[in-house]
Amino acid sequence: MNRTNIGILGLAVLCSLLVIVFTSMVAAEFQVPDASTRKAAVGSLRGLDHEMRVAFGDDRSFASFPEPGFNDWVSQHPEKGQTYRQYSGSRYNKINQQRRVLYIQPLGEFDERLSPSLEALRDFTAAYYYPMKVVVLPARLPGKVTSRQNGDFKQWLTGDVLDDLQARIPNNAYSLLGVTMTDLYPDESWNFVFGQARYRARVGVFSFARYLPQSGDEGSVMGEEQNRVLLKRAAKVLTHETGHMFGVRHCIYYHCNMNGANHLQEADAAPMHLCPVCLRKLHRVIGFSPLSRYKKLNAFYVKHGMTEDARWVQSRLEQMKKKQ
Repeated sequence: MNRTNIGILGLAVLCSLLVIVFTSMVAAEFQVPDASTRKAAVGSLRGLDHEMRVAFGDDRSFASFPEPGFNDWVSQHPEKGQTYRQYSGSRYNKINQQRRVLYIQPLGEFDERLSPSLEALRDFTAAYYYPMKVVVLPARLPGKVTSRQNGDFKQWLTGDVLDDLQARIPNNAYSLLGVTMTDLYPDESWNFVFGQARYRARVGVFSFARYLPQSGDEGSVMGEEQNRVLLKRAAKVLTHETGHMFGVRHCIYYHCNMNGANHLQEADAAPMHLCPVCLRKLHRVIGFSPLSRYKKLNAFYVKHGMTEDARWVQSRLEQMKKKQ
């Protein structure tokens, strides 16, 4: 082996060691919360009735936060978390008689062959944020929006889209949520982003462009399973971003729909449901019956063939119905 090859080999080994060290340093910055930390994040359940104690209790129905990989969200974007107590003391958007409607605004073209059903997304959002009213507005193009081409994707700058939505939010809206099949980017330095929100302004936008399952040639019609995958992905990101409208930050306590996601595999791995911490935050602002909410979610999951999600919700319902 000549000196050049030895030098190249040595450089490769050094680079590998640097990657290992850097990965370890990033991973060391985030520690997966233990059971006592999760319990503290939920807060005291003393004085709550049986339904609420079960809904917000820490049991085996809820998986702990997974150990993050190098490319996962918390490794790249450190999060401090938000306990129920911190949320209660925050300036989250209050619901009142004038602001009680969740609006969904389709932006751009929605090809029925390659897009999630807007009717199904409306129904899921209505069940997830029961008893909020959900309205889908007629599709339109956003106003003046900066765009670029990134590989195969045409992209819109999220800040411009959010400006457009903020200028058009209805008077009776709790929030206005833009959905699009056009890819998004928040800054020139970013490759793409699934969605972005301005929770104080009560507007958000999210794209389903990168959620399309492999379906063969461009323009082909998706099969039943591919439609189910796309609907689940779209429903998950829609309700995740809507959670930010309610002032709920990314969750670091459990494997939860409010976990941050840095890539599609991480987003797919996250569950549809909210953990006890995030569910309690949502209950504080909306004031729903957890039992009624789970019944509506179960009906949706059964209707759309989401068997595992239906089974999980049914298990929660059985626990709530048990006598004390």
